[in-house]
Amino acid sequence: MASGRGTGMASGTSAGGAGAAKPSPKANGATRAGGDLKDASRIAVDARAFASGVGGSWDYAPAPETVKVEIRPRYGHFIGGRWVNPSGENRDGRGLASGAYMETINPSTEDPIAAVAHGSERDVDAAVRAARGALANWSGLDPVERGKYLFRIARRIQERARELAVLETLDSGKPIKESRDVDIPLAAAHFFHHAGWADKLSYAFPGSVPRPVGVCGQIIPWNFPFLMAAWKIAPALACGNTVVLKPAETTPLTALRLAEIIEEVGLPAGVVNIVTGDGRTGAALASHDGLDKIAFTGSTEVGKKIALSAAARGTRLTLELGGKSANIIFEDASLDQAIEGIVGGIFFNQGEVCCAGSRLLVQESILGAVTARLRLRMASLRVGDPMDKNTDVGAINSRDQLDRIRSYLRIGPEEGATLHVGGDGEHSPGDGAGDGAGTGADGIDAATRRGLPSRGYYCRPCFFTGVQPAHTVAREEIFGPVLSVMTFRTPEEAISRANNTPYGLAAGVWTDKGSKIFEVANKLRAGVVWCNTYNKFDPASPFGGYKESGFGREGGMQGLRSYVRLDPR
Repeated sequence: MASGRGTGMASGTSAGGAGAAKPSPKANGATRAGGDLKDASRIAVDARAFASGVGGSWDYAPAPETVKVEIRPRYGHFIGGRWVNPSGENRDGRGLASGAYMETINPSTEDPIAAVAHGSERDVDAAVRAARGALANWSGLDPVERGKYLFRIARRIQERARELAVLETLDSGKPIKESRDVDIPLAAAHFFHHAGWADKLSYAFPGSVPRPVGVCGQIIPWNFPFLMAAWKIAPALACGNTVVLKPAETTPLTALRLAEIIEEVGLPAGVVNIVTGDGRTGAALASHDGLDKIAFTGSTEVGKKIALSAAARGTRLTLELGGKSANIIFEDASLDQAIEGIVGGIFFNQGEVCCAGSRLLVQESILGAVTARLRLRMASLRVGDPMDKNTDVGAINSRDQLDRIRSYLRIGPEEGATLHVGGDGEHSPGDGAGDGAGTGADGIDAATRRGLPSRGYYCRPCFFTGVQPAHTVAREEIFGPVLSVMTFRTPEEAISRANNTPYGLAAGVWTDKGSKIFEVANKLRAGVVWCNTYNKFDPASPFGGYKESGFGREGGMQGLRSYVRLDPR
């Protein structure tokens, strides 16, 4: 899943709007190069020099969203409308090896934020029983009244939007402007949208009587924690189902804050239950025989295991898994527009997006122009503190994910690709600027960390050139700010290369010819194809993939369909 606003990247240094940047006479304690700041008009700085810090340093005002939010030192589970302590043991009496609580870490500082309950099989079982107990009353409630509850949740999200944005950024590492402008507003939009459908389901499915599926187990990822919670809970509730939600172990805080909102609006006890924990908690939920439906967003590897388990029990299932999506640029495309789409498509949310445009297919005749523009645009990206409203690329979500990304950055040059590192001025391993290739693990790690905070999980945006279809970085999902650039000569070759992947989640087509858009888009084996744009989302539009990217759809009427069973009239 990705953003709700197109590319999501601001151009150059204008991200914060007029007046966001203020000149500073000091740069890391040194006098600014270029002379007296009082005569700033005498200093000419081109885009690359400005972005790399040549000609001066600039202090940016902190985001107004950096207000302190109330965070409890410890959170329990939200089960049956109450906050409950974790049981600390599984159903067979075995204690949890890691204890009853676990810490959630701020990825930008590596500091602990809070302790959250480590859910056991007993906790999951209690949540499923609470959801089952609430099902009859909730599904029997007048649909208009169900819709009112969803409207209240949506409005409360809007009222607490600033607080939620800060909490999302602290917990996930994504830039505050993305949490503020994309994640939280789109989450509210999902509740508003599905609130409107609550009393209109019979119109959505004419000739049938839509009835709730029952108790839904929902497991969400760490890249869009609050948005994914809304994405899954809203349609389930609108259709009269009850829910047990399990957020990712590294980003549970906004899901728990959503539980507080659910309390505030008076949602009946047991309709929504939230159990936190690690992968074992998720496995306990996915394998529980008290569920009527499972909705999972996450890795393909885990999704396959859940599919096997659900198939054995006959449980309804929706899977939204990984991707290796291709952005295709033809020689007749508007290059400036396309570059913005490419940058937003891969570097939005640090590239930690299932539908990220991580493969760039460029028509051979314009390869030089595209890579030159891409390098210049990457040089203007600001990497660093996610709470700075001018940051374009924040912190990677966890140490494990950062290590995974770095492993691919080493594999690429080993297989013959050339690595380019950008952000706040362009750098390349070995020489600090320009077009250098990888010079070993130490050089790559140094280039991707250059100029960034010493603490925190950071990686500069990168792209590979000289990539072949057989290369690892062209085949496997990296889930980070890493782009693989390849070429093609004809539309047929572009389609063949784009479809040459086990995934089928998304794709992008950039061309000035409408006929070519229709020809190419209809032949791409992807669940979502964007044309001359990327990462456009709306609650009314279905989202999902083919092949190893999962099956089923979320959003739109197709998404509602997975939460109802249709009986004949």
